[in-house]
Amino acid sequence: MTADWYVLIEEDTRTTERADGKELRLHRWMLTGTHRIGPDRTEAVAAAEDAALRYLPGLLARHARPGDEPARHALLTQDGAWVVLVKQRHRECHIRVTTARLVHSREEKEAPPKSLKEKFRSAVEGPPPAARPWAWPPGDEADQS
Repeated sequence: MTADWYVLIEEDTRTTERADGKELRLHRWMLTGTHRIGPDRTEAVAAAEDAALRYLPGLLARHARPGDEPARHALLTQDGAWVVLVKQRHRECHIRVTTARLVHSREEKEAPPKSLKEKFRSAVEGPPPAARPWAWPPGDEADQS
């Protein structure tokens, strides 16, 4: 198990799409930054505070001019996360800055490619059954509907 601390930055990202002659402003909460700090939790907490007070979301950064300082309201929640409202020139963004300790990491592993025989077999027999969804406690998959 690793003991490295990270600062995670999430943003309310926006995109504008057009559908049926209408303009739709789509919001999506996304993890936009994962910053490895190291084994010291205190340093991670200090880094999270610095990010909450200085980080400029992408939407505002695209329109910022040198010397601009956006309005910022940073709130520290009871569990140690920062929720920040950043405003500049009629635009506003929300970000959330948290600290987290990496407790598990695994690299992706791909199954070997199917042989020609397996491809023919699956074409005739159909696809394999779907994987069972995660449930808690283990063995309660049947209770999930």
